[in-house]
Amino acid sequence: MTSLETEDHFRVVKLLGEGSYGKVMLVVHKKTGSPMALKFFQRSCTSLFSFLREYNMSLTFCSHPSLTRALGIAYLTPTHYVFAQQPGLHGDLYDIIVPEVGMEEGCVQKVVSQLCGALSHLHGLGFVHRDLKPENVFLCDAAGTWVKLGDFGMVRHTRTDTHTHTDTHTHTHTHTHTHTHTHTHTHTHTHAHREGSRVQEVWYSSAYCTPEAEVARRKEKEEEEEKGVGGGGGGGKEKQVWVSVDPGVDSWALGILTYALLTGALPWAETASDNPSYRRYRDWVSWSSCSSSSSSPVAPQFSCFTPPARSLFRALLDPRPRLRGRPGDALAFLGGEWLRGEERSRLEEERRRRRSSTGRKIMYAGEDKGDRGGRGSADLP
Repeated sequence: MTSLETEDHFRVVKLLGEGSYGKVMLVVHKKTGSPMALKFFQRSCTSLFSFLREYNMSLTFCSHPSLTRALGIAYLTPTHYVFAQQPGLHGDLYDIIVPEVGMEEGCVQKVVSQLCGALSHLHGLGFVHRDLKPENVFLCDAAGTWVKLGDFGMVRHTRTDTHTHTDTHTHTHTHTHTHTHTHTHTHTHTHAHREGSRVQEVWYSSAYCTPEAEVARRKEKEEEEEKGVGGGGGGGKEKQVWVSVDPGVDSWALGILTYALLTGALPWAETASDNPSYRRYRDWVSWSSCSSSSSSPVAPQFSCFTPPARSLFRALLDPRPRLRGRPGDALAFLGGEWLRGEERSRLEEERRRRRSSTGRKIMYAGEDKGDRGGRGSADLP
């Protein structure tokens, strides 16, 4: 890979974002005048394999209009691996979600439609994004109606192993009229076994974490208890939980993100059995699936939504991975009303009042603040 000095070829405009991986800078190519985003990965904590995997993913597979794409420029500096990608000139979704207010419903549906397309495209190619959140959805216009999903560092593939074997059988028949017939039968058998790439399951304190990850949390607690009993001796082997990558993790994240866009809040602070808001939701889903009555008690934080929208959330946020819907299922709900009339009016009034209060004021959820106004009011991620 070519070694370059960034300043020799690009004019740096501003910092777009930074994280544990490194940073993203908005630059202009000095020779062509084209704006682009340079993504810098610290070489001290990023392997060349990981860098090339994300670069090739963005360059080769992200042909969908709602996915950010690499621009074919990759190089290294003494401290960083770098590649160029399409820039999000207007920031990301995190920048424009107003706390406790969210975004206008029509805008939300446009965003959800584009994300459905992007995720369905990746899933169709056998990939799972695994890190859908507001910070990874980049704005292509100031209104927030044109977006692109980016950041493919967590992407993994669902592996399809196809085994083909051929059986050839030759039969020779001799008839009394001295005619000999030889028949050869060839049978080809194809067996496809689909299993996701194996990754270590990690539970983290967020609504975006799936319910199935809680098994990793229990393992962590067991380890802590064992260390406590054993006097803290660190000689034991860590109990890691390995799971197959599944598209359902993207469905769950899309459901949480949709809720956040509509309300400016999260439905619960963390997806855990001991979280009251999540437990009420889980009980509601369980009750709804067992009851033929349409009058099953609605989880309080979902009472502001219309029945079709509640069906959408129950599909994307089904606690049971095997029954969870796919992102494309949300397309059937586009065009209808998602917020109930009184809630829509309340949010529109609040949005007018706080028109100037946009910006990055939303923090990661730390603890559940309880339900207010029929909605969970945990802070947004």
